Amino acid sequence: MSSKTPLLEVIALDAADAEGAQAGGADRLELVADMAQDGLTPSLETLRDVRSATDLPIRVMLRDNGSFAAGDIEGLRADTARLIDAGAREFVFGFLNFDSEIDLDACEALIKEIDGLPWTFHRAIDRTRDPLRAYDQLTSLGCDTVLAAGHPNGVGSGLSVLQRLAQRETGPELLVGGGLRAQQVHLLRAGGVRGFHVGSAVRPGGWQSPVDAESVRTWVELVKS
Repeated sequence: MSSKTPLLEVIALDAADAEGAQAGGADRLELVADMAQDGLTPSLETLRDVRSATDLPIRVMLRDNGSFAAGDIEGLRADTARLIDAGAREFVFGFLNFDSEIDLDACEALIKEIDGLPWTFHRAIDRTRDPLRAYDQLTSLGCDTVLAAGHPNGVGSGLSVLQRLAQRETGPELLVGGGLRAQQVHLLRAGGVRGFHVGSAVRPGGWQSPVDAESVRTWVELVKS
Protein backbone atom coordinates (compact mmCIF):
# COMPACT_ATOMS: atom_id res chain seq x y z
CA MET A 1 0.00 0.00 0.00
CA SER A 2 2.64 2.54 1.03
CA SER A 3 4.39 4.56 -1.62
CA LYS A 4 8.17 4.47 -1.51
CA THR A 5 8.28 8.25 -1.97
CA PRO A 6 7.88 10.29 1.24
CA LEU A 7 5.28 13.06 1.15
CA LEU A 8 4.66 16.09 3.35
CA GLU A 9 1.22 17.72 3.12
CA VAL A 10 0.67 21.09 4.81
CA ILE A 11 -2.67 22.63 5.81
CA ALA A 12 -3.17 25.99 4.11
CA LEU A 13 -5.80 28.63 4.83
CA ASP A 14 -4.72 31.22 2.26
CA ALA A 15 -2.14 32.28 -0.31
CA ALA A 16 0.44 33.28 2.31
CA ASP A 17 0.30 29.76 3.75
CA ALA A 18 0.73 28.30 0.28
CA GLU A 19 3.80 30.44 -0.36
CA GLY A 20 5.35 29.45 2.98
CA ALA A 21 4.65 25.77 2.39
CA GLN A 22 6.16 25.81 -1.09
CA ALA A 23 9.20 27.80 0.00
CA GLY A 24 9.83 25.20 2.72
CA GLY A 25 9.65 22.28 0.28
CA ALA A 26 6.19 20.81 1.00
CA ASP A 27 4.80 18.36 -1.54
CA ARG A 28 1.09 19.16 -1.33
CA LEU A 29 -1.45 21.44 0.33
CA GLU A 30 -4.72 20.69 2.05
CA LEU A 31 -6.81 23.84 1.57
CA VAL A 32 -9.44 24.51 4.25
CA ALA A 33 -11.30 27.32 5.97
CA ASP A 34 -12.10 27.78 9.66
CA MET A 35 -9.72 25.62 11.69
CA ALA A 36 -11.82 26.44 14.77
CA GLN A 37 -14.14 23.77 13.30
CA ASP A 38 -11.24 21.55 12.17
CA GLY A 39 -11.47 22.63 8.55
CA LEU A 40 -14.42 23.52 6.29
CA THR A 41 -14.85 24.13 2.55
CA PRO A 42 -12.82 27.18 1.44
CA SER A 43 -14.25 29.96 -0.70
CA LEU A 44 -13.80 30.12 -4.45
CA GLU A 45 -11.83 33.34 -3.99
CA THR A 46 -9.41 31.64 -1.61
CA LEU A 47 -8.92 28.74 -4.02
CA ARG A 48 -8.16 31.16 -6.87
CA ASP A 49 -5.71 33.12 -4.70
CA VAL A 50 -3.91 29.97 -3.61
CA ARG A 51 -3.72 28.60 -7.15
CA SER A 52 -2.14 31.89 -8.22
CA ALA A 53 0.38 31.72 -5.37
CA THR A 54 1.65 28.15 -5.84
CA ASP A 55 2.05 25.33 -8.29
CA LEU A 56 1.84 22.67 -5.58
CA PRO A 57 -1.01 20.14 -5.79
CA ILE A 58 -3.97 21.37 -3.73
CA ARG A 59 -6.45 19.05 -2.03
CA VAL A 60 -9.61 21.05 -1.30
CA MET A 61 -11.78 20.29 1.73
CA LEU A 62 -15.48 19.52 1.21
CA ARG A 63 -17.14 19.90 4.62
CA ASP A 64 -19.92 22.25 5.72
CA ASN A 65 -20.06 21.77 9.49
CA GLY A 66 -17.85 20.89 12.44
CA SER A 67 -19.12 17.34 12.80
CA PHE A 68 -18.53 14.31 10.59
CA ALA A 69 -22.16 14.21 9.46
CA ALA A 70 -22.68 15.10 5.81
CA GLY A 71 -24.94 18.08 6.49
CA ASP A 72 -26.36 19.58 3.29
CA ILE A 73 -25.17 17.07 0.70
CA GLU A 74 -26.81 18.93 -2.20
CA GLY A 75 -25.06 22.10 -1.08
CA LEU A 76 -21.77 20.21 -0.93
CA ARG A 77 -22.33 18.86 -4.43
CA ALA A 78 -22.97 22.38 -5.70
CA ASP A 79 -19.82 23.63 -3.92
CA THR A 80 -17.85 20.83 -5.51
CA ALA A 81 -19.01 21.75 -9.00
CA ARG A 82 -18.12 25.40 -8.42
CA LEU A 83 -14.69 24.50 -7.05
CA ILE A 84 -13.98 22.29 -10.06
CA ASP A 85 -14.96 25.18 -12.33
CA ALA A 86 -12.49 27.34 -10.38
CA GLY A 87 -9.68 24.86 -10.98
CA ALA A 88 -9.82 22.36 -8.09
CA ARG A 89 -8.51 18.96 -9.18
CA GLU A 90 -8.07 17.11 -5.85
CA PHE A 91 -10.36 16.89 -2.83
CA VAL A 92 -10.71 15.87 0.82
CA PHE A 93 -13.94 14.64 2.40
CA GLY A 94 -15.41 11.93 4.61
CA PHE A 95 -18.70 11.40 6.37
CA LEU A 96 -20.08 9.14 9.09
CA ASN A 97 -23.65 8.07 9.82
CA PHE A 98 -25.38 7.90 13.21
CA ASP A 99 -23.87 4.46 13.84
CA SER A 100 -20.30 5.80 13.48
CA GLU A 101 -19.87 3.93 10.22
CA ILE A 102 -18.83 5.43 6.89
CA ASP A 103 -21.79 7.20 5.28
CA LEU A 104 -21.53 5.49 1.93
CA ASP A 105 -24.43 7.39 0.34
CA ALA A 106 -22.97 10.79 1.15
CA CYS A 107 -19.48 9.79 0.03
CA GLU A 108 -20.79 8.29 -3.20
CA ALA A 109 -22.72 11.48 -3.99
CA LEU A 110 -19.48 13.47 -3.94
CA ILE A 111 -17.53 10.73 -5.69
CA LYS A 112 -20.00 11.05 -8.54
CA GLU A 113 -19.53 14.83 -8.53
CA ILE A 114 -15.72 14.73 -8.70
CA ASP A 115 -15.91 12.17 -11.52
CA GLY A 116 -12.60 10.34 -11.11
CA LEU A 117 -10.52 13.11 -9.55
CA PRO A 118 -8.25 11.98 -6.68
CA TRP A 119 -9.47 12.39 -3.11
CA THR A 120 -8.53 11.83 0.51
CA PHE A 121 -10.89 10.41 3.13
CA HIS A 122 -10.06 12.51 6.16
CA ARG A 123 -9.90 11.87 9.89
CA ALA A 124 -13.53 10.78 10.16
CA ILE A 125 -11.98 7.30 9.99
CA ASP A 126 -10.62 7.83 13.52
CA ARG A 127 -14.22 8.08 14.79
CA THR A 128 -15.47 4.88 13.16
CA ARG A 129 -16.22 1.81 15.29
CA ASP A 130 -13.50 -0.18 13.53
CA PRO A 131 -10.91 1.84 11.57
CA LEU A 132 -9.37 -1.30 10.06
CA ARG A 133 -12.71 -2.42 8.62
CA ALA A 134 -13.44 1.12 7.50
CA TYR A 135 -10.16 1.12 5.57
CA ASP A 136 -11.36 -1.89 3.60
CA GLN A 137 -14.57 -0.03 2.72
CA LEU A 138 -12.56 2.96 1.57
CA THR A 139 -10.53 0.74 -0.74
CA SER A 140 -13.75 -0.16 -2.52
CA LEU A 141 -14.89 3.50 -2.62
CA GLY A 142 -11.79 4.39 -4.59
CA CYS A 143 -10.06 7.10 -2.58
CA ASP A 144 -6.31 7.16 -3.11
CA THR A 145 -5.41 8.47 0.37
CA VAL A 146 -6.69 8.16 3.95
CA LEU A 147 -5.73 10.79 6.52
CA ALA A 148 -5.67 9.20 9.96
CA ALA A 149 -4.28 9.64 13.45
CA GLY A 150 -5.41 6.17 14.49
CA HIS A 151 -7.44 7.60 17.39
CA PRO A 152 -9.78 10.58 17.98
CA ASN A 153 -7.26 12.01 20.47
CA GLY A 154 -4.44 12.11 17.94
CA VAL A 155 -1.39 10.23 16.75
CA GLY A 156 0.03 9.68 20.22
CA SER A 157 -2.99 7.53 21.11
CA GLY A 158 -3.28 5.88 17.70
CA LEU A 159 0.19 4.51 17.00
CA SER A 160 -0.82 0.84 17.20
CA VAL A 161 -3.69 1.31 14.72
CA LEU A 162 -1.48 3.35 12.39
CA GLN A 163 1.18 0.65 12.39
CA ARG A 164 -1.42 -1.96 11.45
CA LEU A 165 -2.75 0.22 8.65
CA ALA A 166 0.75 0.92 7.35
CA GLN A 167 1.42 -2.80 7.00
CA ARG A 168 -1.42 -3.29 4.50
CA GLU A 169 -0.18 -4.03 1.02
CA THR A 170 -3.28 -2.87 -0.85
CA GLY A 171 -5.64 0.05 -0.54
CA PRO A 172 -5.26 3.80 -0.23
CA GLU A 173 -2.05 5.53 0.79
CA LEU A 174 -1.89 6.24 4.53
CA LEU A 175 -1.35 9.91 5.39
CA VAL A 176 -0.66 10.39 9.10
CA GLY A 177 -1.75 13.60 10.80
CA GLY A 178 -3.61 14.94 13.80
CA GLY A 179 -1.44 16.09 16.67
CA LEU A 180 1.60 14.63 14.88
CA ARG A 181 4.87 15.41 16.67
CA ALA A 182 8.36 15.44 15.29
CA GLN A 183 9.56 12.73 17.65
CA GLN A 184 6.92 10.31 16.30
CA VAL A 185 8.12 10.47 12.69
CA HIS A 186 11.05 8.05 13.04
CA LEU A 187 8.88 5.34 14.60
CA LEU A 188 6.16 5.79 11.98
CA ARG A 189 8.66 5.72 9.12
CA ALA A 190 10.19 2.55 10.53
CA GLY A 191 6.69 1.03 10.46
CA GLY A 192 6.21 1.86 6.79
CA VAL A 193 4.44 5.23 6.89
CA ARG A 194 5.52 7.53 4.06
CA GLY A 195 2.85 10.27 4.12
CA PHE A 196 2.75 12.98 6.79
CA HIS A 197 0.28 15.85 7.32
CA VAL A 198 0.96 18.93 9.47
CA GLY A 199 -0.84 22.14 10.39
CA SER A 200 -0.07 23.78 13.71
CA ALA A 201 3.38 22.13 13.74
CA VAL A 202 4.54 24.53 11.02
CA ARG A 203 2.96 27.62 12.59
CA PRO A 204 5.12 28.66 15.57
CA GLY A 205 2.78 31.61 16.14
CA GLY A 206 -0.39 29.52 16.16
CA TRP A 207 -3.28 29.38 13.68
CA GLN A 208 -3.48 33.17 13.46
CA SER A 209 -0.01 33.28 11.92
CA PRO A 210 1.02 32.02 8.45
CA VAL A 211 2.85 28.81 7.66
CA ASP A 212 6.55 29.26 8.43
CA ALA A 213 8.84 28.15 5.61
CA GLU A 214 11.70 27.26 7.95
CA SER A 215 9.43 25.03 10.04
CA VAL A 216 8.26 23.30 6.87
CA ARG A 217 11.90 22.78 5.85
CA THR A 218 12.60 21.12 9.20
CA TRP A 219 9.69 18.74 8.66
CA VAL A 220 10.77 17.96 5.10
CA GLU A 221 14.16 16.89 6.45
CA LEU A 222 12.48 14.74 9.13
CA VAL A 223 10.19 13.04 6.64
CA LYS A 224 12.69 12.56 3.81
CA SER A 225 16.15 12.17 5.32
